[in-house]
Amino acid sequence: MWLAIVMGLGMVLVIEGLVFALAPSRMEDLLKVLTAIPPETRRLIGFCAVALGAVLTSWGISLM
Repeated sequence: MWLAIVMGLGMVLVIEGLVFALAPSRMEDLLKVLTAIPPETRRLIGFCAVALGAVLTSWGISLM
């Protein structure tokens, strides 16, 4: 169980790190776009991402 959590966290860090390493100026553009979106919409996007992540994680665990 802990191994899966550590591996998942490691994969997230690799993907996030690649974005910053390979396209830092695009990240600045993304931040500008995000500031134009109302906070309620960003919150809804965040909740949807959490729900999708929880569903995918539980699906992955059930396949183990």
